[in-house]
Amino acid sequence: MELKDYYTILGVKPSDDLKAIKTAYRRLARKYHPDVSSEANAEAQFREVAEAYEVLKDTERRAEYDQLWQHRNDPPAGRQARTGNAHSAEDFSDIFSSIFAERARHSAQRHAVRGQDIELDVAVFLEETLAEQTRTIQYRQPVYNAFGQLEREITKTLNVKIPAGVGDGERIRLKGQGTAGSGGGASGDLWLVVHIAPHPLFDIVGHDLEVVVPVAPWEAALGAKVPVPTLKDRILLTIPAGSQAGQRMRIKGKGLVSKSKHGDLYAVLKVVMPPAPDKHTAELWQQLADAHTAFDARQDWGKA
Repeated sequence: MELKDYYTILGVKPSDDLKAIKTAYRRLARKYHPDVSSEANAEAQFREVAEAYEVLKDTERRAEYDQLWQHRNDPPAGRQARTGNAHSAEDFSDIFSSIFAERARHSAQRHAVRGQDIELDVAVFLEETLAEQTRTIQYRQPVYNAFGQLEREITKTLNVKIPAGVGDGERIRLKGQGTAGSGGGASGDLWLVVHIAPHPLFDIVGHDLEVVVPVAPWEAALGAKVPVPTLKDRILLTIPAGSQAGQRMRIKGKGLVSKSKHGDLYAVLKVVMPPAPDKHTAELWQQLADAHTAFDARQDWGKA
């Protein structure tokens, strides 16, 4: 069994650095990879190139190889005086093969690489955050070869649980559902990145919600009961007499769910004027104005 010249196999010189060795290896690996090569002996050449690279990329193993190669023609200790014969190629090859096999086992452990994580955006409606949801998702999982090149993508389907109280931007980890590892490494994870879909009525403030409630001027002035939507149902909200535009009214426990409590819903009053008045309505507004001549709506306006 011949002691192979790994430098010649890779087409590099013993003085070349690791960068040159890596470059040569990648070029030859692409040339002889069985999946893409048209060479007749591609598989055997590929194995030989990979074997040479495994030795020369490692500083310690390369030094041992260099020493063996340098003394490959030296006479054997204890045998020279008796026979005058030099070491046979088999002697060195057997020694090196033993070293290589042992180190290859350790190398496989040292070079176990964890697979890559995958991120997937998931849109969630506000109403869906009130309770745990089961969602069926599909995503594309990349498959890489031993050289880190993308070979293909496979479609995966999972049934996942979206916990109650999930927030915008929250990340949910699904362990081991990312890309596969190499060299015995663990698979990466799948991360679901939650995005709360904008709601036409509710604004999110922490774990509380705000909803703008339009009221007529006389409802604000005289008081009224008006229907107000929540995430689950509709309630009747009591508007006190003399309420002001922009006033916030707390509706306890009707906000978002958290791990420890429910948030609140705040109704923000918005006084909405009726259309331009006819003659009769204008007279009524005038009577109202005459009854409140001492009232100045801008009394405190503009003051520091």
